[in-house]
Order: sequence, then C-alpha cells, then structure tokens
Amino acid sequence: HHQRPVKFVPAKSSSGPPFSPLPFSSTPPPFFIMGMSKDRKAWYFERMEELITTYAKLFVVSVDNVGSNQMQQIRLALRPMDTVILMGKNTMMRKIVKNFAEKNPGHPFETLMPLIKGNIGFVFTNADLADVRDILEANRVPAPARVGAVAPVDVVVPAGPTDSGPEKTAFFQTLQIATKIVKGRIEITSPVELLFKGDKVGASEAQLLAMLDIRPFTYGLIVEMVYDNGSIYSPEVLDITDDVLEARFGLALSNVAALSLGANYPTVASVPHSVCNAFKTLVSIAVECDSYSFEKADAYKALVPKDAPAAAAEE
Repeated sequence: HHQRPVKFVPAKSSSGPPFSPLPFSSTPPPFFIMGMSKDRKAWYFERMEELITTYAKLFVVSVDNVGSNQMQQIRLALRPMDTVILMGKNTMMRKIVKNFAEKNPGHPFETLMPLIKGNIGFVFTNADLADVRDILEANRVPAPARVGAVAPVDVVVPAGPTDSGPEKTAFFQTLQIATKIVKGRIEITSPVELLFKGDKVGASEAQLLAMLDIRPFTYGLIVEMVYDNGSIYSPEVLDITDDVLEARFGLALSNVAALSLGANYPTVASVPHSVCNAFKTLVSIAVECDSYSFEKADAYKALVPKDAPAAAAEE
C-alpha cells in the first residue's frame, strides 16, 4: 500500500522554547501567540522595560483590522526614524508597567495603565511626534465594506455610470437610489449618502459597494493617545502649529489688557496701552495750547492748520 506523504511538524519541547530567543536588541515580532515560553516572556519583559527607559515619547495605537504584512510595512517605514512598534497581550503589558512603576516610584509611565485595553500597541519614538504620526497615517490600505463592520467614515456613492445592466434596477430601487438607463447600463443620477460614520454595514450596502467596486474604508494604526515626557494628550494637539499658538496667545493677551484697563488695574499687558493713552492725552493738550509743547508733540502740532482753533471757536 502506498502511504500519503506526511508533512513533518516539529513538536514543542517542554524543556525549552521551540526556537531560540531573539537577541535583546532585536525588534519584537508584531503579534504574540498564546502560550509563550518562559524564555520568550522574560525577553519580552526586558525588551519593554528597555524601551520605556530609552524612549521619552510614544503613541498608543489601535490595530484593528491590521494584518501582519501591513504591520511589517509600517515597521520598515518607521525604522529610519528610530521608532519601534511593540505589541503584546494587555495582561503582560499591564504587569510590566506595574513592575516598572514599583521599581521606579513616581515615574509618569504608570499613568498609561488605564489606556492598556482593547487591541492596542505602543509606538516608541524620540523623533518628532508629528512626523511619526504622518507616517502612520500614510501607511493605510483600502478595504471593502464587510457585513457587520462599523463604518469609520461616511460613505457616499458618487453619481455616474455603472457596469450593471437593467436587470439590477430593482436592487437599486430597494436602496432608494435614483437611476436611469444609459446605453444599456444603469447610471446613478445623483450622489447617495449610503452610510454614516458609526453605522453598521448591512448586507445590501456591502453588496452594492462590492458591485460598484468601491473600497470605502482604509485601515492602519490609529493614534488613540500621545505620551510625551509624562504628559498624556489627544493626537489633535499635534495639529496645533506655532502660528496657531501665537494667535491664541495674542488673543488672550488682548483680553487681559482690556480687563485691566477696564478695572483700572495695571498689569504687564495693560501698561503699554496706558502709556500710549497718556501720550495721546499729552499730545492733544499740546495741540490746543499755543504756549505749551514738547519735542514729541511738535510733529503732531505741525500737522494741525493754524486756523483750526479759530474755525472751531466760530462754530
């Protein structure tokens, strides 16, 4: 009798790991499997503590719908910036953070503990946060709308011709999409708001988007929060430029000056305005008095016609 060839799969040994631990400085793999060996766990604990002490900044990112190939491409894109992605089980990451906080009392990294939930990872870096964020956002891949998925963005079906024949007209009518037949093909007459952000994708919506070859969603690492030298804030803060800060500071300074002037309470913000107002008052007095003037007021007096006071008196 002929036997089928059997593919040999090496069995895991209880006395040691199925593979040699990676060097301490190596980048950890993107995902970790259940039942990690003791050596592998020890390496992971040391690796994460090394990253915590080496890098002062990180992104907390969600990794839903991100495949291993895409993760590898993101790692390669971040490598020139000396930026490291660390994934792992939440229970292990919490334990490492807890142990690190016990060995380093008062270290701000402990404040990240409440954020270690769901399908998240850490992106450690010492580079400019905005630059790293831009790379993360650039490495997104388009994906079809699957039934049951939650729409991360609004989905609008554009107007225009389709590849569907007249036999599909009833399907479009079921979705309340206005169409017409042009040259034997269905044409959508106006844009259709098919899904809104947060809606669940139904079977009809998924079928329509697949029929139109529309891949409306993109998936990648989504920045949830930013850790920067002990401070934790929303990623929207990275969009605040120096120009925005200067404009906001100038507006606040103007408000302080106005409040100080109104309350007749001198402050650093209001003193320049008070000096300017006092100078205007002195100039107006000098202009009205022929027998009195001062050097800074002479230029303004010269601009006033000499017959102006007489004309004003006659009026």
